[in-house]
Amino acid sequence: MKKEEIGFGYKKPEKQCTDKHCPFHSNFGIRGRIFIGTVSNDKLRLSPTVEWERSIFVPKYERFKKGRTRVKAHNPPCIDARLGDRVRIAECRPISKTKNFVIIEKLSD
Repeated sequence: MKKEEIGFGYKKPEKQCTDKHCPFHSNFGIRGRIFIGTVSNDKLRLSPTVEWERSIFVPKYERFKKGRTRVKAHNPPCIDARLGDRVRIAECRPISKTKNFVIIEKLSD
């Protein structure tokens, strides 16, 4: 059973794929949190690293410091994000030991 949309108002990509972990073209659900980040490493074609910056409060100094979060995400062939692309990722069930996110939208190149 193939889904027409994944919910949350995201459109289906124009390209087709047969990936079993694609939320648009297979029966693979997304859930939980959604983040926007930048692809920082795409040496593994289907598992790029996505990172985004955040502020961390340091109670001792009562200041904020910059930090960044890096996660591995699944890159379906219909989206095909590359190094430097801004993408939207969504949490999903564990795909492997370190992959718990899937790219659902490419925002810009």
